Amino acid sequence: MSTKKDILRQLRKEYTLQGLSRREVAPTPFQQFDNWFLEAWDAEVPEPNAMTLCTVGKAGKPSARIVLLKDFDEGGFVFYTNYNSLKGQQIAENPFVSLSFFWQPLERQVRIEGIAEKIGANESDQYFQSRPRGSRLAAIASPQSQVIESRDWLEKIWREQENIFTEKERIPRPENWGASL
Repeated sequence: MSTKKDILRQLRKEYTLQGLSRREVAPTPFQQFDNWFLEAWDAEVPEPNAMTLCTVGKAGKPSARIVLLKDFDEGGFVFYTNYNSLKGQQIAENPFVSLSFFWQPLERQVRIEGIAEKIGANESDQYFQSRPRGSRLAAIASPQSQVIESRDWLEKIWREQENIFTEKERIPRPENWGASL
């Protein structure tokens, strides 16, 4: 019978599927990312926009979680968050972040480092309105990264928000929710 140490020792793979030559490199890192992102999409990599976001708060402790890339260009990589969440608080304390994409079927990863900053309210408003109704209500009802009284309490808040916006088509974006770049 194998032990976990045996299994972990055996888990070694030679990554030879994709190479990278100077001839194949795009003129800019953003164009290269665009090329690779489209390759990941064409290869039907699950959730090719899923990226690990690593932040560091004022205590110096790193914290990583998966967020979804919603746009990118030479200006940066856009994701949306609750600014009161742990990641939002840490970005406010220390805007230096890193992103990591892992497209396992292509044997490829991309690392990005930079400074996160909030983008304009109009862009955040547009994206917020494009989200499913339930996601918009959740953004209002959920005190992200905070201890809640109970699931019943959260469901009560949800129902209250659902009743407030029953007849209204447009659910306003909360001030504490938006995009970071």
